[in-house]
Amino acid sequence: MSAPSRPRLQHQICQIARPSLIAGLILSLMACANPLSGGGYNPSTVTADFNAALYTQSAIKNVVITNINLGAPSRNYLEKEAGQIDGRISSYLRNNGFNVLPQREFSQRWNNAVSVYGDPVDPTTGRVNMKTFVQLMQTVRDQMREQTNVDAFVFTDLIELDVVFEQGVNRIVRFDGVTRKPALQGAGSGVNADFDWGRSVTAASIQISMYNIDLEKVFLGRGGIELTEAVDTRSGSSFVRRRDILNNEDFIDEGIALALHPLIPMAKWPGTVPE
Repeated sequence: MSAPSRPRLQHQICQIARPSLIAGLILSLMACANPLSGGGYNPSTVTADFNAALYTQSAIKNVVITNINLGAPSRNYLEKEAGQIDGRISSYLRNNGFNVLPQREFSQRWNNAVSVYGDPVDPTTGRVNMKTFVQLMQTVRDQMREQTNVDAFVFTDLIELDVVFEQGVNRIVRFDGVTRKPALQGAGSGVNADFDWGRSVTAASIQISMYNIDLEKVFLGRGGIELTEAVDTRSGSSFVRRRDILNNEDFIDEGIALALHPLIPMAKWPGTVPE
């Protein structure tokens, strides 16, 4: 994951066909117009893009979690939590049979390549130069193929989206497979009776993608984590950014499990209608 701020993503996930080396990585960086594919008893659940045949053919065992986003950089206040979330993703992968190489195996080679070819991210706009990004990935891949036993690269993008609370007595919001209640923040007395629950509020999700050693996309999935804004109880009439973003480990672990299903099958995956 990388650090400059980024525009909010629309509530959608890119559906990318199995590509050639350069075209595939470029397409992965481009915004896609396809809407989310949901289903089951939580219609916001994302159906992952999983090429099971390519996964089996690639015989993926040894993976490295990159320190960069596949897409545009995460917002600064999300990026601050990237390390702890990558750590939990690493543990989840290890607990499910993967061998996770140290992240420095990737980051050191990436930084060296950046010193030669330049940084693909414009620090002012957060936009990614796709040609440079592909050149860097090819360089790092070639070095790691020769010098390590890596089979695949795992990208972990923290993204932020706009969501809206459902109408009704119990205020909840569903996004990317999770259900969350509003958070309160401040020293006030609560929420005004005429609070506008129809306005959008921001939420954070984790998007995880895996590319094999040939830089072919094997997997792309996403899972919701938590709301990044809370009701401001000082005014009782607006949302403010939360001070305790991404500190609920249960929420983080749920998002990771959602984002990696069905690469790693999740018990009680919310896209399945319960019997």
